[in-house]
Amino acid sequence: MFGRKKKAPLPVMETIIGPTAEFKGELKSDGGIRIDGVYEGSLETTGNLIISEGAKVKANIMAHNISISGEVNGDITANRVEILSTGHVVGDVTVNSFLLDEGGFIQGELIVKDVGLKAPPVELPEE
Repeated sequence: MFGRKKKAPLPVMETIIGPTAEFKGELKSDGGIRIDGVYEGSLETTGNLIISEGAKVKANIMAHNISISGEVNGDITANRVEILSTGHVVGDVTVNSFLLDEGGFIQGELIVKDVGLKAPPVELPEE
């Protein structure tokens, strides 16, 4: 319409905590969440979570996919976690898939779940 090309739809963010907002409590959602401000508590979503650059999160997190450009202090459980170049995580991370960009930081235990891939057996040479 009006000669504009259609763009692919962006993922729906149902909940946004803005850059000047501070939130404390428990947040549960079936939709996407983006945090640009300060969040403290617990966070659980079956959707995707974006923690923007400049955001500060102190929470245990369960989400489907998580992209981290800000700071997180707490344990994370997710299908996939991306810690981008400005991302900073202090806590244990349990995932199926993990990406750490150059400059990104993690301090804690990283547990990558076995998703059915088996390494071939290693044969040791006899002495």
